[in-house]
Amino acid sequence: MSVLEVRAVDLIGEDAVPIGGGALVSHNPAKPDETVMSCDPRVDHVDAAVAAARGAFDRWAGAGVEARERVLRRFAEIAGDRVDALTDLLVRETGKARWDAKAEAGLIAGKVAGTLDRSFPHAARQRVDGYSLSITDTREGRAGFRPHGVMAVVGPFNFPAHLPNGHIVPALLAGNTVVFKPSDKTPAVGMVLAEMFRRALIDCGHPAGVVNLVQGGADVAKRLTSHDGVDGVLFTGSWPVGRAILEANLDRPGRIVALEMGGNNPVIVMPDADPRHAAAEIARAAFITTGQRCTCTRRLVVHKDIAGELMPLLTKIASNLLVGDPDGVGDQPVFMGPLVTSPARDAVLGAQQRFADAGARVVLQASTLDHPSGGHFVTPGIMEVDRFTLDAEGPGCDEEVFGPLLRASLADSLDDALDQANA
Repeated sequence: MSVLEVRAVDLIGEDAVPIGGGALVSHNPAKPDETVMSCDPRVDHVDAAVAAARGAFDRWAGAGVEARERVLRRFAEIAGDRVDALTDLLVRETGKARWDAKAEAGLIAGKVAGTLDRSFPHAARQRVDGYSLSITDTREGRAGFRPHGVMAVVGPFNFPAHLPNGHIVPALLAGNTVVFKPSDKTPAVGMVLAEMFRRALIDCGHPAGVVNLVQGGADVAKRLTSHDGVDGVLFTGSWPVGRAILEANLDRPGRIVALEMGGNNPVIVMPDADPRHAAAEIARAAFITTGQRCTCTRRLVVHKDIAGELMPLLTKIASNLLVGDPDGVGDQPVFMGPLVTSPARDAVLGAQQRFADAGARVVLQASTLDHPSGGHFVTPGIMEVDRFTLDAEGPGCDEEVFGPLLRASLADSLDDALDQANA
């Protein structure tokens, strides 16, 4: 098995600054006794990292887009060479099923290809080229693009490599510099991602301080996202944290604030659907990555004329999904690994109980899975509610439960289904 070196360091300018200790510890969700990484974050390192990014900005912005493209292509080569090793680390630190972790590891180099794509008129790379327009017979208008400055990138735990990478790659292409804070649940993956960018920069003759890394929790994130030296905040995570970031930056109109904050996604099934196909797709979309995707299906609205066929099929599929060790059970790959932490598992089971107490009917009970490793395993759950609403409370309320819990309701028409989906 290939192994990536995990170091307890912050990456600031040209330096790897040791932060050894145990204030922040990430564990293997499938084997909680196994420590993946431990460190002692330093809030004051945010100031140093922002200063380093600011110090590298002029040189990086002035390097030109072709030079920046070369760095990104080198980064893609490095990421491509490390797919297997990154897969191993993702399995250990997130608890993802191995096939799911490998898919994420494979997306890292792919983001570069997509960002540099010029193959069609509105491809990503084409959209940031300068252009000119004829205004009159004697006047021409010209538009160009310039980098904005220092970008603070705050990453999530569920796609700790892919989602920050999706911010960092285009930011670098445009000539911005970066300070990256990974999730405190997945610091090791974040450290490896940052080191791959820095390796590419050094290989191509550019300062490592173009990409900087600071580890930490809420205190470090708050310091970074409100720092006067930052020109943009690129965040993926929960709604409460994203809202706090937005509120902290309301008086900074020149700052880019890009927030991706979860979802409560509906699916509608009408009577002309193939019930078997629909049931399989719903189960896949609801329970993939143990329900820890903002794109997971959370709410199912079923027309009453197909519910009698669909719901038993869906329940059967969900109850037969293989849950267990991310590396598989025997020679069988599992569909779901554990949730990322014990509190995350408790939150799913607690939401199920709250909905049931408020009147929802448990169709398939989500339960703790007794596993020899003591991992944070839970089985899929399905509940029926009378109706989805915009209420803040109640069984059909607008609440995202970040785990494998699907709520379903009936509809008597397409309009009724759309009303509930839009709630």
